[in-house]
Amino acid sequence: MLTIGPYQFQSRLLMGTGKFSSLEIQSRAVEESGAEILTFALRRLNLDNPREPHFLERLDLKRYRLLPNTAGAKTAEEAVRIARLARASGMCDMIKVEVIGNSHTLLPDPIATLEATRQLVEEGFIVLPYIGDDPILAKRLEEAGAHAVMPGASPIGSGQGILNPLYLTFIIREAKIPVIVDAGIGAPSDAALAMELGADGVLLNSAVAHAKNPVSMARGMRLAVEAGRLAHQSGRIPKKEAASASSPMEGLPT
Repeated sequence: MLTIGPYQFQSRLLMGTGKFSSLEIQSRAVEESGAEILTFALRRLNLDNPREPHFLERLDLKRYRLLPNTAGAKTAEEAVRIARLARASGMCDMIKVEVIGNSHTLLPDPIATLEATRQLVEEGFIVLPYIGDDPILAKRLEEAGAHAVMPGASPIGSGQGILNPLYLTFIIREAKIPVIVDAGIGAPSDAALAMELGADGVLLNSAVAHAKNPVSMARGMRLAVEAGRLAHQSGRIPKKEAASASSPMEGLPT
């Protein structure tokens, strides 16, 4: 069971809802993923005109917990303002804090992210900040009251997978809140590795939305997250330099 703040979830796969070629494929992929938490950029909705049709209308929102993000924010102040708009719209009290510090790399601004997290925690939000693979920042965010941390595996949308498993392991070992690996996942093997390292969950979007068959890829990601979690809980065998026979040698005729 994945616990974030006061909420509990069976699925450890979180799905982004952008970049799909059609709303029908989006809906089918989300269904196949088994995800219970859906994230999206609040700027994709016209909050000034709530009657305007939007992509969320194709989903049965009673089945999902919405996790709007502050994508587009370049300062802590902008992130806080976007989060307040999300709560005022009645969507959810959960928010993914995303403050981009560089428009080319799309890497998050660590200082602004920490500032926004502190402010939003004080205002009663369930806060999940997106960060780089920085163990010190992850700990500072936990101390600031974040309800989970979301370190990137590699740059957003790059599909490069986990570039620095060691630092992710540092974050996971030190954290007393959920660690959800976010950004850069390209294949089910990446998602499985994240879970094998001990992550509490995986958030992805491009790996499914840009796949040749998004619906079947969504199923693959769901199974990978489940398999990786089981592997972590079961405990893998240690690596050895030499071979070790799987069948006993004692008692063989000589």
